[in-house]
Amino acid sequence: MNIQVYGSAARAGVAAAQVLAAQIIKDPFSVLGLATGSTPLPAYEALVELNKAGIIDFKTIRTFNLDEYVGISRTHEQSYHSFMHTHLFSKVNIDPQNTQLPYPSSDDPEEDCRAYDAAIDDAGGIDLQILGIGHNGHIAFNEPSDLFTYGTHIVELSKSTIEANKRFFDSADDVPQKAITMGIGTIMKAREIVLIATGQDKAQAVASMILGEIDPQCPASALLLHPQVTIFLDEDAASLLQ
Repeated sequence: MNIQVYGSAARAGVAAAQVLAAQIIKDPFSVLGLATGSTPLPAYEALVELNKAGIIDFKTIRTFNLDEYVGISRTHEQSYHSFMHTHLFSKVNIDPQNTQLPYPSSDDPEEDCRAYDAAIDDAGGIDLQILGIGHNGHIAFNEPSDLFTYGTHIVELSKSTIEANKRFFDSADDVPQKAITMGIGTIMKAREIVLIATGQDKAQAVASMILGEIDPQCPASALLLHPQVTIFLDEDAASLLQ
């Protein structure tokens, strides 16, 4: 695990974007795993600028997102489909058909989950996966649990996750109670992983992930078992590592 600490959230995001850009340049047919939320926004903004400058080309890049809320439409302003379109996909030259987000669209959500994992496998697997981390140590929407869940699945969101996400909705009551998410096993199959964590409120989760035991009560701790992980932190998120 390679840990890098920067003076600001913006600098940490730009550094992470440089790793993503290097992957795109190395392999124009790369498969990228993408995340949502405020943490990766500086990285996405940097990628947009690199694309505008002609340094990177998304034309043949394929993407798979980590997760999506259950119970809201893809066109809902707080859906992760809308988030990705607003902050990245509409601003670069990516083929919309090459962008995939999980979504339980049939009468059999479990089959939808299996189909999403199969689509990733059919694409050759994820070359580089970007992650954030929740206040309770979750990655994607894998909440603290007694066991690590392997594949894509439907999850009940914890109270702390709902509380953290209520700022995007009118109230906590409007936050969806469930999500569809890649499992820890799906994430760990990525050939390389980049995790970004910024802000003092993420310091305890970061410390638990890096300094604690491998424990499904801190889902991000599974990353200690991955051979190629880089953690990008600002000074606040790294404050408990000393």
